[in-house]
This record gives sequence, C-alpha cells and structure tokens, in this order.
Amino acid sequence: MTRYLELYWYFLIQRFKILMEYRLNFFIGATSTAILQAASLMAIWVVMRQIPSLNGWSFYEVILVYGLLTMGESITHMFADNLWTVGWNYVRSGDFDRFLVRPIDPLFHLLADRFCHDGIGNLITGAVLVGVSMQQLGIAFSLLHIVYIIISVLSGGVIFIALNLITATSVFWIMESIPVTQMVFTMNEFAKYPLSIYHSSIRVLLTWIIPYGFVSFYPASYLLGRDVGSLVWFSPLVALVFIFMAYRVWLFGLRHYSSTGS
Repeated sequence: MTRYLELYWYFLIQRFKILMEYRLNFFIGATSTAILQAASLMAIWVVMRQIPSLNGWSFYEVILVYGLLTMGESITHMFADNLWTVGWNYVRSGDFDRFLVRPIDPLFHLLADRFCHDGIGNLITGAVLVGVSMQQLGIAFSLLHIVYIIISVLSGGVIFIALNLITATSVFWIMESIPVTQMVFTMNEFAKYPLSIYHSSIRVLLTWIIPYGFVSFYPASYLLGRDVGSLVWFSPLVALVFIFMAYRVWLFGLRHYSSTGS
C-alpha cells in the first residue's frame, strides 16, 4: 500500500508540473465546472420558485442534497476520469498494452495516469453549497456532522468510481464504453433531488441497483433529522461492496482483453 501511495504521489506531481506549464488552462479547467454547476443551480432555483416545497423539501434542503452529490462526483472526476477515455485513448490505440508490461496493477496505472483538475471546481462548489445550506437550515457544524459528511463524501466518491469502473469494463468487448458509462452515470441527475419525490421503483433503482441515493439523499436525510431508517449509515458499506464487485468485473474483463497489435 505504501508503495502505491508513493507512486501515486509521484504521478500526481508530474501531472501538476504539466498543468502548470499552461496556468491559464489550469485555471479555466478548475473554474469551468463551477460555472456549469451554477447553471444547474439556477434551474433548481427556477423550479423551487414555482414550487416552494418538493414533497416537503425546501429549497435549501434540496441544495444540501445537490451539494453532497456534487462533492461525491468531484472525487471520481479528479481521480478516475480516465475511465471515461479508456476505450478511444488506450484500448483502441493499443496504448493500454504498456499498463500490462509494467510491475504495477494495470487499473492503478490507468487511474494514476491522469488527474483531472476540473473536479476541483466541483469539490469547492459542493462544499460551499453544503456549508451554506447547513447554515440556512440551522444544522450545527459539530464534529460528528463534519466527520459524517467527510465519510459520506468519500463513500459517495467510491460509489461513483465503482459504477464507472463496471460500465467502463465493457470496453474489453465493445471497444467504446462511453455510451454505456454515460447511460448509468446520467442517472445521478435524479439523485440531485430527494428520492422521496419519485415513484417507488425509482427509489429502489437509486438505492440498491445504481446506488446514487447513498451519495446524497440518505446522508442529507441524516443531517436534516429525517427518519429514513438505518440506511443513513449504509454509505460506507455500499461503497465497499460495489468497489469490490467493480474490481472483480474489471479483472474478468481484463482476462478477455486482446491487443490491437499496433
């Protein structure tokens, strides 16, 4: 583990050296996602002006849900963005072969090969939204709440990575995995709102099959004191189960990889 942490730090330093060669690009990338988030927030604001309460959820309660999801998404954006491009950037070109001949785990090398600084904007935006909404709702910034948020955000990031990894593994059969990954990833748009406003089938889907609910809705429910049962504590467990499943799926797909020969 120590070796991989040291290696990742080395990859990260090299990546930032490259990014700092083009400081304006770095700044634009880090802030562009925040601007995109502002557009989404404006859409929520417009909706909530017309409908002040979504099945009992106020504007700032919805913003809390949105902020938690944004922070969880930022983790996969920063540390696992290469899963989106593994098809056309590595497998199709044959460049994936270099991961297989080096004495480190191929998945680790794939993820460490690129740090996406765009996710920094998402992380900051999400943190600001969570902080503002908690202040407006009178939620105490206690040590317990802060630790709970950190664990929930990290668990949410792992859930995002796991789902992206499962879908990205389809690249070993269909060469281009982006449509599959996009189809599942887009489901997180539903989790930007409280799951209680949806039909029960959607709630089941986003809780047990594509569990984005554990990134946003259930942690927000705990912070707000809403009674949704023991599910508010399940985010770390769900993250561990799904990342284990995702890695097994990845290893299965890796066994079916065949080089382009180029």
